[in-house]
Amino acid sequence: MKVFCPECKTSLSGPKSAMGTRVDCPECRHSFFWTDRQHAGDSFVIYDLETTGLDPEQDEFIQIAAMRFTAGSLCPEDTFASFAKPRRSISSFIESYTGVGNRHVANANRPEEVLCEFAAWSGDSTLIAHNGLRFDSKFLAATCRRHGLPMREVHSIDTIHMSKMLFGKVRGTGHSLDHLISRLRIDSQNIRRHDARGDVEILGRAVAGMWQRLGLDRSFNGVPRHGAFLPIDRG
Repeated sequence: MKVFCPECKTSLSGPKSAMGTRVDCPECRHSFFWTDRQHAGDSFVIYDLETTGLDPEQDEFIQIAAMRFTAGSLCPEDTFASFAKPRRSISSFIESYTGVGNRHVANANRPEEVLCEFAAWSGDSTLIAHNGLRFDSKFLAATCRRHGLPMREVHSIDTIHMSKMLFGKVRGTGHSLDHLISRLRIDSQNIRRHDARGDVEILGRAVAGMWQRLGLDRSFNGVPRHGAFLPIDRG
């Protein structure tokens, strides 16, 4: 595959397996992450979902929380958080795991309504979630499809990719949020885990820490992206 040095625009060739690794341009010695596409923009939304189960085709999300990350900095004052009322009761297991029970969602809007609110709030920002490729992004798309919501595609980053770029891909390394808490020495005391608001606060600190350690630019160039879907803002 061919890439271009973002500094001197020299064309370089290499294997696709090099994606996400740091290289030095042989012409200008500029150090950058190997990627087949350079992105612009510095507006990101870090988010987390809690759900009634693991199947996006059968289960629904019951809580969403998000925080902006703009121009290389967390924006803890710019957040989104909401419960969502699913169409079936929340099990005792999910309540014990997430802390979210039927009493919390009794007066909340339905997931598709909350998702429309989130989509309007997040705008065209690139989304960031932990294990988003296999989990969160699938719930966003499934919610849109289930309720016939017109969709738009947005870029999304899975922080597991960032963790692998920073800590390696050796089998057994582990890239869970708990691993990030330990490796980045994030103080998670007094923060409830598996509550979307608590997890997104932790994830925000993890993103900021990994962004700094990796030496990424404000557009997160070099970090793999995938497509996610949100409802089209009708407002």
